[in-house]
Amino acid sequence: MNISKIVKEDVLRILGETNKKVSLEAARSRIKIPDSILSRIIKRLEQENIIKTENGFIRLTTKGRDEAKDIVKKHLFLENYFKKRRSEIKAHQIAHLLEHYVSEEVINDIKKLSTFKDEGIPLTKFKLHKEGTITDITFSNSALFERIISMGIFLGEKLMVTNEIHHGVIVKIRNKKFALDKELAKEIKVVEYEKP
Repeated sequence: MNISKIVKEDVLRILGETNKKVSLEAARSRIKIPDSILSRIIKRLEQENIIKTENGFIRLTTKGRDEAKDIVKKHLFLENYFKKRRSEIKAHQIAHLLEHYVSEEVINDIKKLSTFKDEGIPLTKFKLHKEGTITDITFSNSALFERIISMGIFLGEKLMVTNEIHHGVIVKIRNKKFALDKELAKEIKVVEYEKP
């Protein structure tokens, strides 16, 4: 994942949530990266006419408001989905991480998941060669959760268990295969994929 894209989305989300100008200092305190990187990205956003800076404050332009609206909407959708399964704080943290990785297609798949009565079974109990959809990832370890997400294993993704190995399973997601040990696999909840 491109750090510039993540920081840009964070700046837009912060400004979009408040819908008013924010001090550069407040933005720096919420986006924990070196000042030189943040300054460079803010300068680029200003050159792209997405934000305006004035007297130590930043605000969205009309173009920036449109982009921020989409990011805030994605964040709130993810946060609300996870509030049903986690604490508010944890749901916010998960949404903040996922908003940078998930595509519109995955968001649409997650919307479909919201209608399922079944919350899924652990991946370790899922049938071989059946297509499934990830309904939840229950890791309490944030670093492990982030690692799994960065691999492309996240909510709404379709997968297939292609093989069982001694201490885990091999899954295919899109055109990639992953070997997951049983401890990881049991934290990923799946329902059988139903074709429309």
